[in-house]
Amino acid sequence: MHVATIAHEGLLWDTYLEFEDDPHRPLSFRGRLRFDVAGAGGAVRSAQTTVIFIEDSYEEAVAKARRMDERQLAGLLRSALPDEG
Repeated sequence: MHVATIAHEGLLWDTYLEFEDDPHRPLSFRGRLRFDVAGAGGAVRSAQTTVIFIEDSYEEAVAKARRMDERQLAGLLRSALPDEG
């Protein structure tokens, strides 16, 4: 699910909420953010966080992800990107 598009280091990044199943907690909704360079064509550049949302409902997880502002999303993207150099 697409939640935002942000600018970072001269590129636009689409931000998606992805869910992960946990057989030990089947009634929880666990989500992470995936960042893809927008319009990258064939060369896909991507990064993702670990699971950062653990909610009782799908709607709660989506609402939390959508409440994040651009500054928070950019910080998560920076932390998920590999170190340059």
